[in-house]
Amino acid sequence: MAPCSSSCWAAASTRGRRGRARPRPSCRSSRFSAGCSPPTSRPAWRRASRSGSPRSSRSSRASSISFRACGSSTPRTTRSGRGPVRARSCDSPGAGRAAARRGAGAPACEASEVQQSSLEASGVVVAVVRAGTPAAAAGLVAGDHILAINGHPLRDAIDFQFHAGDERLVLEVLRDGDALALALRRRGAELGLELVAPRAAEIATCANKCVFCFIHQLPKGMRRSLYVKDDDFRLSFLHGNYITLTDLDEADLARIVEQRLSPLYVSVHATDPALRRRLLGEPRRSAEILPRMERLAKAGIRMHAQIVLCPDWNDGPHLARTVGELAPLHPAVATTAVVPVGLTRHRERLPSLRGLRPDEARGLVDTVGGWQERFRAELGSRFVFLADEIHLLAGREPPPADAYEGFSIAEDGVGLVRRFEDEFRAALGRRRRRAVAPPVTLVTGEMFAPRLRALLEGGGLAGPGVRVAAVPNEFFGRAIAVAGLLTGRDIQRHLATLGDLGRAVLVPAAAVRDVDGVFLDDLTPADLARDLGAPVRVVEPSAAALLAALRDA
Repeated sequence: MAPCSSSCWAAASTRGRRGRARPRPSCRSSRFSAGCSPPTSRPAWRRASRSGSPRSSRSSRASSISFRACGSSTPRTTRSGRGPVRARSCDSPGAGRAAARRGAGAPACEASEVQQSSLEASGVVVAVVRAGTPAAAAGLVAGDHILAINGHPLRDAIDFQFHAGDERLVLEVLRDGDALALALRRRGAELGLELVAPRAAEIATCANKCVFCFIHQLPKGMRRSLYVKDDDFRLSFLHGNYITLTDLDEADLARIVEQRLSPLYVSVHATDPALRRRLLGEPRRSAEILPRMERLAKAGIRMHAQIVLCPDWNDGPHLARTVGELAPLHPAVATTAVVPVGLTRHRERLPSLRGLRPDEARGLVDTVGGWQERFRAELGSRFVFLADEIHLLAGREPPPADAYEGFSIAEDGVGLVRRFEDEFRAALGRRRRRAVAPPVTLVTGEMFAPRLRALLEGGGLAGPGVRVAAVPNEFFGRAIAVAGLLTGRDIQRHLATLGDLGRAVLVPAAAVRDVDGVFLDDLTPADLARDLGAPVRVVEPSAAALLAALRDA
């Protein structure tokens, strides 16, 4: 997944904040495997049967999905390229070739006529099949185009998830222009395959022109994928991207309800229709959001709301109204996150906005703290939560762990600092011997650097050779002070002024796009190591990983 723009040093993946997060290239960077349990921060998806009872769970049998960037998601050969597609049995001409590709010992399967409706479905394309898994035993191979499961045509990966929860599956597959029916039997949660990622053209893009949109604040000349603005409910469910709901039609809403696509992550910003319309840049469709959220709530769809706070636009009484009108939808609206607007130095010909001031952040912490106490008494939940950046800007200590109620939206930068610091201290306390940090350089943003230094000093790790490098963000502007939005060139430029960098430079994975290992400006860690003359190691987003990197440096 794309790295996070949180203030924490080693952040987890972002949920695609509108106006706040690092630009999300596409869902090509998802790393979930088909059949594996999802991250613990994501509630399990439960598919309901027609009677409404849970049928299967994402964490147990319904598949999470890993996408592999393999070029086009269309099959190598299509019906138009090979003439009429024929259904065939496993002992028909050509079946020997298919069996050979499956490998000896693969179970035989009975043929079924592939329905015309299946052939007209979009389907999904297999990128990787891992050996020794149910997918391999069924005879699936890379390049197979799965059209239907148990007679249900597949439009996309969500349909694959929805229909792949049964123990016994019959897959209608298009391979080299021929149609096959493959029998697959689950053994636990793991199916053992990865799917080709959707192309950008297959993603529903955002038609809004939000006044705070981070994509509109990017300079020219970056990689094309960074300019893609998605507003796709499927990516909201699969990856936690925030969506505005403005572009949903009746078919989309019906599908969300039918397939129980929950939770969804909703960009609210304001419940006042006129104000929300201004914030979204006068969208063509209605900007009124409460009726749609109420409809989803009545259907049992769980949502997480987000408000990008723009001073002088949707703060003060407007914020109070928005939070007050969302609260009655709890528990369907499980949380509301308030995050500060992020402004780069590339805001050309865009509406005038300003960032949150420290005194305003302090007032917001006090105000929201009062709301939390009231909601806790009325709803049994604090309901509204502030981004870590607001607490740090206010000069206030982030709340204790229990105040985040399970860290359900930590990947949006709400509670990441508290969780990381608590995990760091706990991991340090479990060590039998006192840790001795070797001379290294830790890269982070200017916002979290003081806390990282204090964390190392408190753990006795801030030796004479350990340096915390607070890298100023010259690319986007100094107002952007988080680790996840650092570029390789800014890191290189700053570290070149520091002299001896020690045994290694430790870079948080938040700053590196995991699908191809590059920074936002397309520099790679190898490029950085060459320029600095020192080893560069990308550290995964956990306290344990940071301690291990310090130990092994």
